[in-house]
Amino acid sequence: MISDPQTPPAPKGIWWTGAILTGLVTAFLLLNAVMKLLKPEPVVKAFNELGWVPGLATLLGIIQLCCLSLYLIPRTSVLGAVLWTGYLGGAIATHVRVGSPLFSHTLFPVYIAALIWGGLVLRRPAVLRLLFPKD
Repeated sequence: MISDPQTPPAPKGIWWTGAILTGLVTAFLLLNAVMKLLKPEPVVKAFNELGWVPGLATLLGIIQLCCLSLYLIPRTSVLGAVLWTGYLGGAIATHVRVGSPLFSHTLFPVYIAALIWGGLVLRRPAVLRLLFPKD
């Protein structure tokens, strides 16, 4: 667990803001993973449009659930956020490759990553010192 005697815990209001951000992004990511596991027609269509084999949806859904689990466990939340950042980077690359619209599709994973990291930093200010040490 990230603990730093020089970094006080987040004030209650800031912590709750981080918890709400985390809850919102968790709900979205969980829904996204479950949809990949269920593979309804819109998911299959999207996979085809992006040049992905629809059969990979199950594997990607499992990877998403693993990343989400790590993100939600306090001791591994930073690792989960790092893994999500990598996963979302792949989503950006896919959208760039197929020429998706910039703000609505290509940058959407950036918005999700900002919610992931924002929620984590607001709940656990020591993460900032881990990412940006004052050496």
